[in-house]
Amino acid sequence: MIDSKTDFAALSRFLQNVYEEKIPFNRVLGLKIMALEEDNVCIKLEMKEEFVGNYKYGMLHGGVISSVLDVTGGAIVSAGVLKKMAGSPFEDIAKRIFRIGTVDLRVDFLRPGQGNYFLSTGSIMRMGNKVVVTRTSLRNDEEALIAVGTGTYMIG
Repeated sequence: MIDSKTDFAALSRFLQNVYEEKIPFNRVLGLKIMALEEDNVCIKLEMKEEFVGNYKYGMLHGGVISSVLDVTGGAIVSAGVLKKMAGSPFEDIAKRIFRIGTVDLRVDFLRPGQGNYFLSTGSIMRMGNKVVVTRTSLRNDEEALIAVGTGTYMIG
């Protein structure tokens, strides 16, 4: 168990386990957190045949893209909560993190989702006491920008 004196690194390992192992849908997608820092998150999605939305061109389904951007937004919000609540008891931090929920997500699809794998990154645009606004992006293995998202998340 994590105590109130645990550093950000230990808490981020806890979050990584939550996002990769505890959330069933994330396991179905096979999401892997490559970075989870106070101001940076990067999540990797390997392309699978089951994720294809356009079978003729082998393009990633828009719902998968939206899901990955949403998870990325939630992960950066979680990191922001960790930063904001530094020094608080673990139970208080966990309670706040487990209340995070998506209020709104806008996705702009910019290119066909083609590639062997995809990396999604995110940042916080504004963090209030109850609502956080994020910006996320998804790039393929050739670093082509596939989609961007703006998300609003409840934290209170």
